[in-house]
Amino acid sequence: MTSTAQSPNAEWQPFREPLRATLTRTIGIALVAGALFSQRWGGMSRWPIASVVMLWPALGGHFLDLWFLNWLRPRISRDRAVQIAARVGLWFIGGVLFALAMWLTAAALTDRQPAARPVWWIGGLVFIGIELVAQLVLHLRGHPSFYNGRG
Repeated sequence: MTSTAQSPNAEWQPFREPLRATLTRTIGIALVAGALFSQRWGGMSRWPIASVVMLWPALGGHFLDLWFLNWLRPRISRDRAVQIAARVGLWFIGGVLFALAMWLTAAALTDRQPAARPVWWIGGLVFIGIELVAQLVLHLRGHPSFYNGRG
């Protein structure tokens, strides 16, 4: 059965990016963030471990947003409020999971165990903040973003 009418979600274009560009950006972010956080975690000798830990929000965040853009967004209401709530909610859940994964990765890769488990909701709020800043940069550069509803 064919139809000339477009589906209500026809205007959502799948997000595509070369793997090389994705890896260059996300590994670069993880290396810079790892350098910043390694100072708190025992000095620059911890930079490689801190960078691996930072891959969770950098690379994981990319794939979480990719999942939203290419799978979830076309399947939910086009209402802007629903789109915003779904994306922010997904960022929160992702941030909680990334914080837990970061904590477990740091524990597995270091000789000392973290003092305490992280407060679960802080990871969610921090990740929302990170994503809002990243989306603002895209928006200011004229790219599709969370703020203009095109990305």
